[in-house]
Amino acid sequence: MAADPVGPRITYYDDATGERIELSTVTLANWAAKTANLLRDELGAGPATRVSVLLPAHWQTAAVLFGIWWIGAEVVLDGGGDIALCTADRLAAADDAVGVGEIAVLSLDPFGKPAADLPVGVTDYATSVRVHGDQVSPERHPGPALDGRSVTDVFVDAQAAAAAQGFTAADRVMSTAAWTTADELTANLLAVFVAGASLVQVTNPDRSTLDRRRQMEKVTRG
Repeated sequence: MAADPVGPRITYYDDATGERIELSTVTLANWAAKTANLLRDELGAGPATRVSVLLPAHWQTAAVLFGIWWIGAEVVLDGGGDIALCTADRLAAADDAVGVGEIAVLSLDPFGKPAADLPVGVTDYATSVRVHGDQVSPERHPGPALDGRSVTDVFVDAQAAAAAQGFTAADRVMSTAAWTTADELTANLLAVFVAGASLVQVTNPDRSTLDRRRQMEKVTRG
């Protein structure tokens, strides 16, 4: 935030739909804060809460992850939780993950459209998150951060992954990799951000356009 508040932090492409969304550091932080306030104020989350994240590599997923961590809650990628955040096609998996716990569904629509035909009692993320404030007070005493790992352990792992890949704050990293496991998330998202670099995340990549995109986005790695 201090070093580069308005520069691009994550640029998201979906080559199947033609979508391109770019968020600055400030904008990503605002989305994360809105998510944190939704989780804390509407869904009752806090430092002891395990939040099952059943979402693809997407700019909204990045906001969700940082929102969870800002309130000191734990991201769970492998196992059950108290709350689940998922796409509509993973509602059954979310039910299995949280039982009677709260579930919020993300449409991942670039224009913020709500998810259609949700069951009664399931929260629509797009509708609910927009009414929440874009500032949040970070939790001073967080619980575990990621699949049982502490905040310190996750940070150290991300630093190691950044060093292993040679990331620096000057880099613009392009990736088509997943964030499905803790190791993937650490190597493919957190390592980029902990280095101060920015990320170009591509879903459903059209291989014929990647070289041109590297030039257009001034990609230095990936």
